[in-house]
Amino acid sequence: MEAPPRAHARPVTTRSRLVLEMASELVGLEEWKDKQIKLYFREQGDPRWNLCLFASDAPSGIDEVIRGDADLGIINPVEPLTLAYRGTGPYKNPSPLRVITTIPSADQLGFAVTEKTGLNSLADIRERRFPLKVSLRGQRMHSVQPMVENTLDAYGFSLDDIRSWGGEVRYDPGLPYAPNRINAVERGEIDAIFDEAVNAWGNMALDLNMRFLPLEEPILKKLEALGYRRALITKAAASKITKDVMSLDFSGWAVYTRADVSDEIVTFFCRGIEARKDKVPWQGKGPLPIERMCVDSPDTPMDVPLHPAAEHFWRERGYIK
Repeated sequence: MEAPPRAHARPVTTRSRLVLEMASELVGLEEWKDKQIKLYFREQGDPRWNLCLFASDAPSGIDEVIRGDADLGIINPVEPLTLAYRGTGPYKNPSPLRVITTIPSADQLGFAVTEKTGLNSLADIRERRFPLKVSLRGQRMHSVQPMVENTLDAYGFSLDDIRSWGGEVRYDPGLPYAPNRINAVERGEIDAIFDEAVNAWGNMALDLNMRFLPLEEPILKKLEALGYRRALITKAAASKITKDVMSLDFSGWAVYTRADVSDEIVTFFCRGIEARKDKVPWQGKGPLPIERMCVDSPDTPMDVPLHPAAEHFWRERGYIK
């Protein structure tokens, strides 16, 4: 007797799995430039799409989840999600957001300037009306942008003020270690870089006689009131630094949803993450360390509560003690 076909061999499953496996391969190829995806789910034959998962990285993804255009998003760092949850910064009202899990990532936002500027703090820029030439991330929707703007606002000035004082604000593509950015310091085209991923470019900046400007306590308290976290730039991030520098945290990749997304769906999300934890690349070695991804820690900040179904799932599985 011929064995019945396996359930996953049904045409609807085959088509979906083919597309998902192909997409997984493509986003891992260096030469494939379109790395960000959206996934829509629906029952076969249903004209309506019932669920949307957005592999986002920018605060704009938060707005899509709040509106219901997407049901799951991802944000790095965690702080913009905290602002939306609290209703601070650009968010006028608290939003019913919940975390499913947070992928570990330890990072800081760095405000680096050349020593020849003579600047010792961000306050010096305002007080001296310094014509700074600064490079920012070219991706205008990146989390770096509002974090920099909120920080300068806490000091009482803006990027427009820098321009009005004869400075320049460039939005350059790529991370700070890209030749078009870090080499621009060496060529004298810019004298400041404000960006994250300090562990990747911190020593390069120090080799070019740059210094990281510290944030003072009154400013940190203002920013913490919004929902940001403080963090030290230490030798762990830049081994050539001679003194720890207090700055802002840029840690964690929060996977989040809305409070009104059903327990059943969130449980399926958790099941999927757990089942595929060895397939997802992250900044550490081995499979995703789920036991670290359900609790608050320096590299998994969690100022937005877990969705109740996620908390129940992780606790039942033994990841939360």
